Order: sequence, then structure tokens, then C-alpha cells
Amino acid sequence: MTRSARAASERRGRWGEMAAVWTLRAQGYAVLERRYKTPVGEIDLVARRGRIVAVVEVKTRTDGAGELVGARQRHRIERAAGALLRRRRDLANAAVRFDVIIVLPWRLPRHLRDAWRPDR
Repeated sequence: MTRSARAASERRGRWGEMAAVWTLRAQGYAVLERRYKTPVGEIDLVARRGRIVAVVEVKTRTDGAGELVGARQRHRIERAAGALLRRRRDLANAAVRFDVIIVLPWRLPRHLRDAWRPDR
């Protein structure tokens, strides 16, 4: 991938995350974290509504093709969520859910609640 293609992809991803933030806010969520990084992985968004804490992966696409969240990526996100919960004691009693928000051109973002559950 060329430098300009990477830059365009980065801009598209940031735009998608902003669209996802507004989608969550419109649904009554408070966005707690954006691009939360840990040594074990990154979480795009962390949002809370009542007792529910949504760990959100944002997928910005130019078309609807492609797998949403692969097994390795899910595992990294789950590990990052564990690190977040250890750090944020105020979330200790929250019900954690893993969501995906899909952002496609010229469409409203689509929020897939409880998109997957960790393998335990």
C-alpha cells in the first residue's frame, strides 16, 4: 500500500469513528474512550449507557465486502477490554458487550449490538 493510500485509509477510518461516535451519542451512550491502546490491543470506542459498557469496533468500508471482525482481532480486542476494566474500577460492575458499527458511504452507520461473545 502506498503512502497516499495509507493516508486516505487513515482519514476514512477517522471519519468512520466520528460517525460512530455520533451514532452512539444519538442512542444515549456516553463515549468514555476513543482509540484506547494497550500493549495487547486497541479498542476503537468504549461507550456506556446505564450498566452496559459497549466495547465497539468500527468498520469503515467503501463497500459491504469483507469479514467484519476475525477471530484474532476479536481476541486482541477482548484482551484490551480486560486491561481497560482492570484500569477503570468505575466499570467493575458494568455488563460488558462487544459491538460493531459499520460505516458505509452514503448510508447511516449500522450498529450491531452484541456482535460476538468472548470464548471462555
